[in-house]
Amino acid sequence: MQEVNFDEALEQILAKDPRYHREAYSFVREALDFTQNLIRKQQTGQIRHVTGQELLDGIRQFALTQFGPMTTTVLEEWGVRCCRDFGEIVFNMVEIGLLAKTEKDSREDFEGGYEFEEAFRKPFLPSAKLTPAAVETKSNVA
Repeated sequence: MQEVNFDEALEQILAKDPRYHREAYSFVREALDFTQNLIRKQQTGQIRHVTGQELLDGIRQFALTQFGPMTTTVLEEWGVRCCRDFGEIVFNMVEIGLLAKTEKDSREDFEGGYEFEEAFRKPFLPSAKLTPAAVETKSNVA
């Protein structure tokens, strides 16, 4: 398979599907690398295919480390408002040859991920504003 130039491929994607900002694509690519590194650490150095659900979790963790309480604002600026949008970005990149997929992978893998409010805003709310269940969720986010 011929290696695809990221910037050229991105121009083709954006011409075909302008819903998401170019930075969203760069972010997803970086979040994939972040996720692969997490998995590699857990699996004694082996690189393997990342599932949609694993990528969503990696995106969540990476976004929180990169943007903190501004995560939702940044993602919305890029046109990303739900997990399904991450799936659209991933599959736009797959279709142009920037990413690979297996026969089991589909856009539906990104459905039902997490609510952005829960994933990106709640970790930064003061504990006094959280219900007891939310406080426990917040302590498990790290």
